[in-house]
Amino acid sequence: MVSAPFDRVVIGEVVNSDTIIPHGYIAVRGETIAAIGEGAPPQAEETIDHSGKLILPGLVDGHMHTSSSIGWPGIETATRCAAAGGVTTCVDMPYDVPKPVTDASILADKIGWVERTAYVDMALYGTITKTGGVGAIAGLAAAGISAFKLSTYEYDAVRFPRIDHPTMLAAFREIAKTGLPCAIHNEDQELVEMLTAQARAEGRIDPIMHCRTRPPLAETMADLEIFEMALETGAHVHIAHSSLARGFEIAETFRGMGAHATGEACIQYLCMTEDDIVRLGGRGKCNPPFRTAAEVERMWQCLTAGKVAYVSTDHAPWPIERKTLPDIFANSAGLPGLQSFAPLMFSLLEERRLSPTLMASCCAEKSAQMHGLWPRKGALRVGSDADLCVLERGEFVFDETKIEDRPEMRWSPYHGRRMRARVAATYLRGSMIWDGTTVLARPGSGQFVRRPAH
Repeated sequence: MVSAPFDRVVIGEVVNSDTIIPHGYIAVRGETIAAIGEGAPPQAEETIDHSGKLILPGLVDGHMHTSSSIGWPGIETATRCAAAGGVTTCVDMPYDVPKPVTDASILADKIGWVERTAYVDMALYGTITKTGGVGAIAGLAAAGISAFKLSTYEYDAVRFPRIDHPTMLAAFREIAKTGLPCAIHNEDQELVEMLTAQARAEGRIDPIMHCRTRPPLAETMADLEIFEMALETGAHVHIAHSSLARGFEIAETFRGMGAHATGEACIQYLCMTEDDIVRLGGRGKCNPPFRTAAEVERMWQCLTAGKVAYVSTDHAPWPIERKTLPDIFANSAGLPGLQSFAPLMFSLLEERRLSPTLMASCCAEKSAQMHGLWPRKGALRVGSDADLCVLERGEFVFDETKIEDRPEMRWSPYHGRRMRARVAATYLRGSMIWDGTTVLARPGSGQFVRRPAH
């Protein structure tokens, strides 16, 4: 026992990846967890009673985009949403406006924006230019990125390029030397472009055609080629978002052959179906697209079988005017998901009578581990950062007007959905940054979290 009192004790049901302490507490000293226990709480300068509520590790969203729409100013508003959504660490993709994070100097500029404007802690991805960028890989790794991101599909030749096979192979060889994972946007460009051209020629621009022009085969073809290169190079190659159970099965097959192959599920692929894009139109457009209800069931089978590396949001907010066009192909692809992440994941688990320990595992611990941030992040352990997500059970309805973003970004595909919990509080490194209704943090409360060197 320590003689001095703790700075803060937080009382509630403590949920880790493998245990639940019904009458538990977390004691904080400074910014870290100093003790975890059950029963009568110890003396502290401040005691906060969340009895009856769940205390999980702050979520670690391993895949989100702050700056695809408005550039680095998007860091501030996206991380406000994170604070309100129980997400205490965001791992931000590199495909920013006007230029992606392709070398250490651009990374340094982005880190400056994080340190000045973020409300929660952030780790960062790096990427490479369409040509001639392999030489910058070592410098990005040395500067502290948590992972690389490349794509088999091109949205923009500068911001979000397709990397051809020879360049990707060379990149994987260099990335393998760093020990960092490389996430891949996994869609086959030639197939998607051909099917999209056919649909347009037939005048089919209605919402379901987004799914039809990006069929499962477009994903699995990309999965196979990236994992073949993983097997060849020894790089840790990771599917950035599999909407298909088969993606995880392919990864498992390649692991059996000796490849370092993994994949993640974005939360939308655990609950949204083709019927939802018909209902939502452009508001439901993301890549890969929603799949069938039967596929959602197969995704859950993979998740509960431990085949999914982690669950993320792929948060990508766009102004509503870019999501409401009658031509589905003209709408921007991406969904906001940070503020709905914790309540939605808890609700999905409750609806399937699964334990919230799965949320602590798949939405915090495993993502932190892959990005080299664990056990500092994603864990309720002595010595870990005191990052907490407090959930209040009940019957709630998600309201998009409450989203902590710019007015034009306040929309959600989950608007009106019944939730089984709400985020009652969020703590970042021991300080409450969300009290259930208000963001208490200030810009710059968040820090850049550097991946430790191998």
